[in-house]
Amino acid sequence: MPANIASDSMSAEVPVALSVVSHGQNRLVNQLLGDLAEFQPAGLDIIVTQNIPDSEPLRTQALAVEVIVNATPKGFGANHNAAFARCTAPRFCVVNPDIRLRSNPFPSLLAALVGERVAVVGPRVCSPDGLVEDSARRFPTFGRLLRKLLSGAHGPDYPADQGPQEVDWVAGMFMAFRSNAYRAVNGFDERFFLYYEDVDICERLQVMGYKAVYQPGISVIHDARRGSRRDLRLMRIHAASALRYLTRKYR
Repeated sequence: MPANIASDSMSAEVPVALSVVSHGQNRLVNQLLGDLAEFQPAGLDIIVTQNIPDSEPLRTQALAVEVIVNATPKGFGANHNAAFARCTAPRFCVVNPDIRLRSNPFPSLLAALVGERVAVVGPRVCSPDGLVEDSARRFPTFGRLLRKLLSGAHGPDYPADQGPQEVDWVAGMFMAFRSNAYRAVNGFDERFFLYYEDVDICERLQVMGYKAVYQPGISVIHDARRGSRRDLRLMRIHAASALRYLTRKYR
């Protein structure tokens, strides 16, 4: 069973760099920026990467936003690594454009990043209708993936009512990192173009003695696009990433 992690107090004013990547999704990014503007988290620097051109302009809401415009599209890990190269804050957050905030998530997330061995924290992620998503999970194996495929189960691997707890990995739609830990493993593995980068980085952190923590006391809304369930190209990328992870894991 995962060990419970005590949540010490940590100032909400610890500087945080937040990286969000738009794949022609400025409408969603603008909604997220609007949520952040409402709560005005202290010490927050935002880096928005325009991975694919978008005719809709960004509305920065008077926030501190740095914009990166890619000449050619990059993968998930490469985009966030490029944003991290500009990060000077001790905390680094990766957030998907389709995340919505109903409260300021940073005080509780930063409080869970307590102790030098806690490297990454993820919040409870809910669908727009309030269902808890499987954003904190055990490391995939061939057997677990096969059972999930056959059963169709997509529920969480860890309880959402027992406070902060150590888990195998937290999902990439919202990850709060200790910057020195992210740097220690050289960030995301850019050989994963899309999918499984989050699994891989959490496992590499664990190999180095770091921990991933699930903080269900703070929740965010995930208005999921679920592109890999409809787009054959994304389905192929998803399958290739799973195979890369599993064959690397079992070499």
